Amino acid sequence: MAKYDVVVIGTGSAASTAAMRCRKAGKQVAVVDSRPFGGTCALRGCDPKKVLVGAAEVIDWNRRMAEHGISANQVQIDWSRLIQFKRSIIEHVPRNSEESFVKSGVATFHGRAGFVGPTSLQVGDDVLEATNVVVAAGAKPVDLKIPGAELAATSEQFLELERLPERILFIGGGYISFEFAHVSARAGARATILHRGRRPLERFDADLVDRLVTRTRDLGIDVRLGLKVTGLTRSSTGVKIQAHSDTGDHDFEADLVVHGAGRVPEIDDMCLDKAGVEWDPLRGVKVNEYLQSTSNPAVYAAGDAAASAGPPLTPVASYEGKIAAENLLTGNHRRPNYDGIPTVVFTVPPLASVGLQESAARDRGLAFRVNHEDTSSWYSSRRVAERYSGFKTLIDEQTGRILGAHLLGPDAAEIIDIFALAIRKGLTSADLKDVIYSYPTVASDVPYMI
Repeated sequence: MAKYDVVVIGTGSAASTAAMRCRKAGKQVAVVDSRPFGGTCALRGCDPKKVLVGAAEVIDWNRRMAEHGISANQVQIDWSRLIQFKRSIIEHVPRNSEESFVKSGVATFHGRAGFVGPTSLQVGDDVLEATNVVVAAGAKPVDLKIPGAELAATSEQFLELERLPERILFIGGGYISFEFAHVSARAGARATILHRGRRPLERFDADLVDRLVTRTRDLGIDVRLGLKVTGLTRSSTGVKIQAHSDTGDHDFEADLVVHGAGRVPEIDDMCLDKAGVEWDPLRGVKVNEYLQSTSNPAVYAAGDAAASAGPPLTPVASYEGKIAAENLLTGNHRRPNYDGIPTVVFTVPPLASVGLQESAARDRGLAFRVNHEDTSSWYSSRRVAERYSGFKTLIDEQTGRILGAHLLGPDAAEIIDIFALAIRKGLTSADLKDVIYSYPTVASDVPYMI
């Protein structure tokens, strides 16, 4: 049996932050991961995905400018070479991550971790005993619970495709499906998105989502709403998809089906009950306001593995890892602040959001004004021939503070951070108008949005 002050389950953003902070404080720390070190974002999510999105942006920009002096006839994506490029960027992450732990004096273990006591973990043949445990194991695709679910590829498998099939169907109307469908379409595939609800991308402003859906359909992507996938079967030409809607049953055919219907904490096989740790299979370890387990005070959780109020985003995971470590080291004293956290759908163009949606602000009874405009005629959109762009901002009537900002269009993923700063630091619309922005940039549009 090996004894440590802290054992961290996972090696992603939340886990790495927590482990390194505890080690810097002089604690004996171990990390455990059954997969290559580095976590989802660096290896199987954000970073490799953005490489593919970058290629899609190049294709789309060329096509948009074809009528304005840019010859785009020979611009196309060589999928296999693009995947090789993606791999070259992330292939060293596992080794570098583990070397960084070892260099800092953090012990590393490979294997699935399962509790065998309140603070004891079994990892293969090893038993690790700790004073505290941090659960930061990330997330995995939710069980589709339909016949033939095993025929659907995960987002991770999509990112490893050596060849892009001609027909791809995405289950679910979340960011994974929209982002990968946009990439696939620019790479020459025929993409379909099936979403069981009437509104996709529910974390984002409904009006701007409508514009993005129109943009998506104009690309040739078949977006179907109100269709619940009920089963998958192999066919002579690929995969047959059965779906049901208010109008009856529907059948689709595809060469590849991709699961984009959401993710859940990857903790179901961790034997948390043996540690007296209460957990929810859809949300994660039940934690208090300090990210401490509500039922086992020796256990903390962060990132996607924690049932916290924070959104499932990489920066939030790192932030929660830091807070969990600080509370573990010096006693519970710090609560996470989730105000002003931006989120982005990396379609082309991107859709970004921070703060309250209009419906949520009205539900709270807040007095606010709404600025909402189609910006396709603005210089920043016309310059790059982007016909789908717009914004919506919510401004408090009494204080002038920014309550929410929602952007669709060029550089939306960058500009949203200005509004995130304003919300988090309590800046007003007058404060943002007082800034002298570089010009001509999309950022210089901010004063006209508020």
